[in-house]
Amino acid sequence: MSTLVPFAAADAGNFLVKPSVGLMIWLLLAFFATLFILRKYAFPAIGEALDKRQRAIEESIDAATRTREEAERLLAEYRQRLTEARQQADEIVARAERAGEVHERETLEAAKRKREELLEQTRRDIEAETRRAIQEIRHEVADLTVAATEKVTRKTLTEEDQRRLVEEALSELDFTALSGTERSN
Repeated sequence: MSTLVPFAAADAGNFLVKPSVGLMIWLLLAFFATLFILRKYAFPAIGEALDKRQRAIEESIDAATRTREEAERLLAEYRQRLTEARQQADEIVARAERAGEVHERETLEAAKRKREELLEQTRRDIEAETRRAIQEIRHEVADLTVAATEKVTRKTLTEEDQRRLVEEALSELDFTALSGTERSN
C-alpha cells in the first residue's frame, strides 16, 4: 500500500501539468456556460447598478454645483445688500449731521435774536428807570431848594418865587450825566 500512495500523488501532480483534452473541453464548456449566464443575467444587472451609481454620482455632482452656484449667488446678493445698507447708513448719518448743523444754526440764530430782544428791552427799561429817577431827583431838588430857601430867609416864599428858585437850581444841575446823554446848550 505504501507503493500506491506515491503513485496516486504522482498522477495528481501530472494531472495539473499535463491536462487531458476531455478535461479541457469540459472546462471550456463550463467557462462559456458561466460566461453566457453571467452575460445574460449578471452583467446587465451589474451594468444597470453601475449606471444607477454613475447617474447618482452625476446628480450629486450637479446638485453640488447648483448648490455652490446658489450659494455664490446668495453671497453676491448678500454682499450687494450689505453694501447698499452701508450706503444707506452713511446717507442717514450724513442727513442727521446736516439736520443737526441746521438745527444748531437755527438755535444759535434764535438765541441771538432773543439776546438782542432782551438787550433792547433792558435798554428801554434802563432808560425808563433813568428818566423816572431823574424826575424824582428833580422833585427832590425842588423840594430841598424850597426848604433851604425858606430856612435861610425865614419866610414863606410865594409860588412864583418857588418856581423861579427851582428852575434856577435845576438849570445849574447837570442831569445829562445821569441819563447818559450829552447836554446841548
